[in-house]
Amino acid sequence: MQPSLLNINNSNSTGLSRPKIRKPPQTTTIITAPKKELGFTLIELMITIAVAAIIMAVAVPSLSSFTAKIRVDNEISELQRLLLTTRNAAINSGQNATLCPLQADDTCQNTINWTGRIGIVSIDGLIKEREAIQGGDKLDFIFNSVIYNPSGQLSNNNIGTFSYCPKGFSDFSRGIDLSLAGRAYLSSDMNGDGKDQDRNNNNIVCI
Repeated sequence: MQPSLLNINNSNSTGLSRPKIRKPPQTTTIITAPKKELGFTLIELMITIAVAAIIMAVAVPSLSSFTAKIRVDNEISELQRLLLTTRNAAINSGQNATLCPLQADDTCQNTINWTGRIGIVSIDGLIKEREAIQGGDKLDFIFNSVIYNPSGQLSNNNIGTFSYCPKGFSDFSRGIDLSLAGRAYLSSDMNGDGKDQDRNNNNIVCI
């Protein structure tokens, strides 16, 4: 007889239950996706700057030329109004009226520098003025004044062309031709070359 087997059987026949082994609680591991970083990487930033630089290189010259054209048109229109006002002042007052470069005391200056302050002067004094041209642009005229008589004609026979030339954009230069009858004629592109010409088909230029 094998005692070891008997002992095991006897222990099972006693009716005693074996102690239960408790398993440790299970834990749940939650895996979350890493948060996406906001903003630019260094490479993205460099590409963005390069693209912006290319756009600026293309856009700035176009914007500058557009601004120059607008400036020339505005200045020529202002000069045309000054000439018309001078003519009307002479007709309405029955006395000569003069458009000329101005001195500090608002009288006519003996100079052909029309880029500075100019104005309309009559026997009663200064009627209207235009401030000096800024930014390096030029206004040329070969005479030092334009005098209208009461009939609306040029009193001093100073027939010629006013030339307005923007700095760095000479192709956009425009002008006004004066006739002996006192009329002011705007220049235009008569031959289709993209540049304005006077009534004699000469390109508008500044000295």
